[in-house]
Amino acid sequence: MVNLASISAHDSLKLFLDHLLGERRLAEKTIEGYQRDISRFIGFLAEHLEKTINLKDLKDLKLRDFRSFLAFRQRGEKAISAASISRQLSALRTYYRYLHRRYNLENDAIGLVKGPKVKAPLPKPLSISGAADVVKTATLDERPWVQARNEAIMLLLYGAGLRISEALSLTVNDLPLGDNLHITGKGGKTRVIPILPAIAKSVEKYAALCPHTLRADERMFRGVRGGTLSPRQIQADMQKLRGYLGLPESATPHALRHSFATHLLAGGGDLRTIQQLLGHENLSTTQRYTGVDTAALRRVHGAAHPRGIKVRS
Repeated sequence: MVNLASISAHDSLKLFLDHLLGERRLAEKTIEGYQRDISRFIGFLAEHLEKTINLKDLKDLKLRDFRSFLAFRQRGEKAISAASISRQLSALRTYYRYLHRRYNLENDAIGLVKGPKVKAPLPKPLSISGAADVVKTATLDERPWVQARNEAIMLLLYGAGLRISEALSLTVNDLPLGDNLHITGKGGKTRVIPILPAIAKSVEKYAALCPHTLRADERMFRGVRGGTLSPRQIQADMQKLRGYLGLPESATPHALRHSFATHLLAGGGDLRTIQQLLGHENLSTTQRYTGVDTAALRRVHGAAHPRGIKVRS
């Protein structure tokens, strides 16, 4: 039987972080977030209970103690947002699950804590002209084959609504692109995407200009040295385009997918069809784009209203 009172909370936190790094192999930034959130929790308890915190203290915490911590984080000059509160609560629950597995520490109160309701942020699409500029420019690299490559990828994101990972997963076996493309997305689910002639033509142009040998079963899109193209390279190219074209920071490769859905919806597209094209499991995920369209209409109305009345978006 483990003597919980003999193990300090800080010592258990170090072991927990080692677990996240060594066994779960989480990213360094993610682990830093866990360390920051849980250290603040332990520090609050030390002041709240006026003692050095051990595992027995963590076991004996009541619902009011967790609520006091969350209330503390939501007030004062260093108050954090509802989204940050939810993240912090999630970190605590993960930490307590670890304590339960390692030390058989049980605390039912943590499961009863309700975090604040967090409104999912609306997608941030580009304007039609902004998306067109991105596709047309594609990259600041002057090599024709790199320009053709990036244009093909941007078209797959904006013209077919693919995720960047899905576009880069295409293989040489997918050439030449036909009228439809079978894409396996999240959860291993396959969906059929109609391919516009302009997209197929752009991909074929890239394949013809690519200086590297394109072998069957290998990834279609290549980096400058011939290896598999990384999403980070496309993200870096997009970052340069933002400055060149004067686009906002929200202009990312994924924003082209948002633009695909939003512009289809604004043009009268059916929500269910857009759901299928995007590969969303739940219609509620796709419905976020109706909020984008409504918000845009409200801004236009507010700017054009003869009395200059600002319409709340």
